[in-house]
Amino acid sequence: MDRILIRGGTPLSGEIVISGAKNAALPLMVASLLSDEPLELTNIPHLADITQMAKLLAELGVELNMNGNPGLGNADGRFLSLTARDVSNTTASYDTVRRMRASFLVFGALMARCGKAKVSLPGGCAIGARPVDLHLKAIEAMGANIELEEGYVIADAPNGLKGGRVEFPFVSVGATESAMMAACLADGETVLENAACEPEISDLARCLISMGGKISGHGTPTIRIQGRDRLLGAGHSVLPDRIETGTYAMAPAMAGGSVLLKGTRVDLIGALIPILTEVGLEIAEQEDGLLVSNGGGRHRAVDVVTEPYPGFPTDLQAQFMAIMTTAHGESRIKETIFENRFMHVPELNRMGADITVDGDTAIVRGVEKLRGAPVMATDLRASVSLVLAALAAEGETEINRVYHLDRGFERIEDKLGRCGVEIERVKA
Repeated sequence: MDRILIRGGTPLSGEIVISGAKNAALPLMVASLLSDEPLELTNIPHLADITQMAKLLAELGVELNMNGNPGLGNADGRFLSLTARDVSNTTASYDTVRRMRASFLVFGALMARCGKAKVSLPGGCAIGARPVDLHLKAIEAMGANIELEEGYVIADAPNGLKGGRVEFPFVSVGATESAMMAACLADGETVLENAACEPEISDLARCLISMGGKISGHGTPTIRIQGRDRLLGAGHSVLPDRIETGTYAMAPAMAGGSVLLKGTRVDLIGALIPILTEVGLEIAEQEDGLLVSNGGGRHRAVDVVTEPYPGFPTDLQAQFMAIMTTAHGESRIKETIFENRFMHVPELNRMGADITVDGDTAIVRGVEKLRGAPVMATDLRASVSLVLAALAAEGETEINRVYHLDRGFERIEDKLGRCGVEIERVKA
């Protein structure tokens, strides 16, 4: 199992090209199931989750072709062509789906295209229950018959899906994406209430519209979809990864120095900008990205509460906690999205952090120094929080179980290494 070794204390200096968003690319890949014509995606990140989704789609009968420049200097990213001429298989097995929760997105697309699906209940990161109930209720509202049997969701709609009204009891990005894709081929109009508003939702909507879908209201809590008989092929560029943008924007707080984040936009991290400014970072919008610099001196403690978009993202909570470990003062970080997303706390404390957890709130008392130590990644975002902590730690930090990191951060050792960080991947 690979490990990453980091020796802290080197200020950042250089550029980081922000990859395409994994959380946008995965549903976009699934959208290929809705058409028998090619869907051509650019700016696809090279990540384990992308590979896993490609394998699943291939099992369902999708033809895939990937090419493009794998180097860091190409901001356009990789090119991926997906063609679902014939969906030869409507079963997504446990062995495939358990590896990645986003695999369950194929359920709605298969129901829309084929009128039937058998999809395993998912696995994924252990950061909370994250049930698929909302996915099922949305597709059920469109006329599907659904049963649960031996760990599988088995559904059919003999006469096809019908438009309906879906009111989500709470905001769910995955369920919104699943319902939106299914509704594109349903008969009649579907209205989604309390829909997720994340940029990834709008990115998927724009792609579906380019395929011939009729969608309005994306980016707001009410989305309307008028079903079509079929969707066409299209080309689409994946939007920049806002979580990667936010993560690297925090790095100068720990390492010092400055970094130019290329190929990204300030609007993607709008909720984060005033918080990082209050922390003490300087952020300047450039023609080709964002320049983030350490303002000098010890950064300040700031309280945050995770919220659905456009609030502070839960996917940046662990990273923010890492930079609070060396801030001046005490910060309180409240997690309102997932019930089990503080598993990185013991690992940060191993490095000398002073963090206690009280229910859904972590109290972080800033210390002057962190110390390098062997630590273990527990999930995707927790793993990168340890990388940020290691940038400021005295001595060497050894991060184990970095397969979590590889699910969401493309070539992190190369990107940070080009900015002067002493970082090395040790192959198993």
